[in-house]
Amino acid sequence: MSRYYNIFTQVQLDGPAEMGIDLPFADEPRIPLHWNAHWFGKLGQAQFGPIYLGWLGLASCIFGFLAISIIGWNMLASVGWSPIAFMREFFWLSLDPPGPEYGFSPFVPLAEGGWFILTGFFLTISVLLWWARTYRRAKALGMGLHVSWAFASAIWLFLVLGFIRPMLMGSWSEAVPYGIFPHLDWTNNFSLVHGNLFYNPFHCLSIVFLYGSALLFAMHGATILAVGRYGGEREIEQITDRGTAAERAGLFWRWTMGFNASMESIHRWAWWFAILTTLTGGIGILLSGTVVDNWYVWAQEHHYAPS
Repeated sequence: MSRYYNIFTQVQLDGPAEMGIDLPFADEPRIPLHWNAHWFGKLGQAQFGPIYLGWLGLASCIFGFLAISIIGWNMLASVGWSPIAFMREFFWLSLDPPGPEYGFSPFVPLAEGGWFILTGFFLTISVLLWWARTYRRAKALGMGLHVSWAFASAIWLFLVLGFIRPMLMGSWSEAVPYGIFPHLDWTNNFSLVHGNLFYNPFHCLSIVFLYGSALLFAMHGATILAVGRYGGEREIEQITDRGTAAERAGLFWRWTMGFNASMESIHRWAWWFAILTTLTGGIGILLSGTVVDNWYVWAQEHHYAPS
């Protein structure tokens, strides 16, 4: 056919399953489970599978399941084992850290916060195993390690909130509870206790990179979709052999943004903005209470806020 069909047309390409490149001999085999899903094709690639877990992935899923199960059972117990109350109050339920009287001791009665410590232990193992999985899979496929280091930036913030800062403060009570609205309440109280996080310069940087990430990803996604009729979503081909899609996209950015963005450089911009969101955010949280008690007073002393 003379016209290239993309995901916005009524035609979906359907052919033999793409099973991926051969894995190293020492790796576990992929699970040869795959099929084409029509609605997956509406969003992007229609093929589901094959699946690869391996020992790292399997262990990560097991520890993650244990952590989520402990959270769920504790939430259910807090509403008298009532499934109806659990569903009705789910967004307000939480698994809370030990009280300040226990300090940072690892030996806390389960009902007094020990479940929280155990959950954090299992969840941290799960996350670190999944990080190791992303590292080893990238190596096996001959890829760069950009995904691993981006994931490590998110893990940094996760560890600061749940382990590193509580350890430096000497109390598990400084950790973030597991729960949706209780998590938001903790954030609000944290800001009030430490003099408004808006005056924390690292928090400001984190928000800049967060909004910048949203803007860059939205503009990049929109640009590629806008040149999808020219095969713009086939970015690898456009990088190595620039076609009309890359030329038009680059010209559009120069006309509207005042600078050039290639098929590669926009991903570098977005990657840096994304990882700096959690990296600077973790630094801002870590400094709160350990180095700076009140960010508003600190901002006044450094002529950052009005006296």
